[in-house]
Amino acid sequence: MKFLADFFPVLLFFIAYKLYDIYVATGVAIAATVVQCTFSWIKSRELPGMQLVTLAIILIFGGLTLLLRDELFIKLKPTVINWLFAAAFLLSQWLGQKTAIERLIGGKLTLPQPVWRRLNLAWSTFFVVLGGINLYVMYFFDSNTWVNFKLFGMLGLTLAFVIVQSVYLSRYVTETTSRSD
Repeated sequence: MKFLADFFPVLLFFIAYKLYDIYVATGVAIAATVVQCTFSWIKSRELPGMQLVTLAIILIFGGLTLLLRDELFIKLKPTVINWLFAAAFLLSQWLGQKTAIERLIGGKLTLPQPVWRRLNLAWSTFFVVLGGINLYVMYFFDSNTWVNFKLFGMLGLTLAFVIVQSVYLSRYVTETTSRSD
């Protein structure tokens, strides 16, 4: 459910773009992100850091797109967000007791510290690469291709990365079962 909620603004952006244009889609993405954050705030009385960063970036880059009527800004948004996440993950290697990925999923998984660090570096690298691919698609393809990539390409690459990560982590997962015979 959280996964769908996270992609709510992207999906609405895609639909609005297909029905109207990039400027309407940008306005819809801004509104959807504000609604998403409002619901999150009402539900838990807090906004996770990643959600807050995403809100700020969509307000800035989406606002510039609408104000200046220049789609370049909204197209840069995924790269900026991915590179900020990459920087945050990378910095967490040296700041604090836990890496960013350990803070995100550490309650669900117990891993040796070197594995957490490798996993964290893998996510940081993934975010850098994803931001770079966005730039490539943005500059070398038309807007329609970029919008399709934003929804399907980025989602597909993320799912593929999660699957590869799961295969890597599977060797560290031990099953504990309790039997009542």
